[in-house]
Amino acid sequence: MSRSRVERGAVTAELAMALPLLLAVTVGLVWLLSVGAAQVRTVDAARETARAMARGDDTGAAVAAGTRVAPPGARVQVTTSGEQVVATASARVDGPAGLFGFLPSVTVHAEAVALAEDDP
Repeated sequence: MSRSRVERGAVTAELAMALPLLLAVTVGLVWLLSVGAAQVRTVDAARETARAMARGDDTGAAVAAGTRVAPPGARVQVTTSGEQVVATASARVDGPAGLFGFLPSVTVHAEAVALAEDDP
């Protein structure tokens, strides 16, 4: 058997062993990207809710505005203390299923604070 033929078989074997690892790393990176996107949407939801409450919207309308921009299944809550409005949002991001079910789910949180605006 020629040496180049043996080397060609070794490259094929190495590639066959590396592909599953490459796939696992890619799935992990995509999952991390989805966690980052959910965190950004959660921050936006808290900020939108606090802004709506500061403008004088009622609590239901403010929470609805925050829920519209939040990730699916997110919880948005509002508390007020004097002129200060505090909105908190949290959402759970599930890990990928199937062979990658060992990756845990992550809960992302955000909090936004705003001062109530004076009526003109």
